[in-house]
Amino acid sequence: MNFDVVLHKEGNGYWAEVPALKGCYTQGDSIDEIKENIKEAILAWMSVDIQDNGDEIISVAL
Repeated sequence: MNFDVVLHKEGNGYWAEVPALKGCYTQGDSIDEIKENIKEAILAWMSVDIQDNGDEIISVAL
C-alpha cells in the first residue's frame, strides 16, 4: 500500500502529513528522520483503525 506524503520545511526541521489519513502527521530534523517517522505514524494510524474493527496487521512493507 502506498500513500502520498506532503513534506513541509519549517525552520531547521521538517514536518510531514499523509492527506489520505486524516490526522496522520509527524516531524523530524532531517529528511531521513522524517521518512522513518512517517512510516511509524502510518502504522500507528492504521493500528488504531484496525483495533476499532477487529482486524490485525500481520506484516507491512513500507
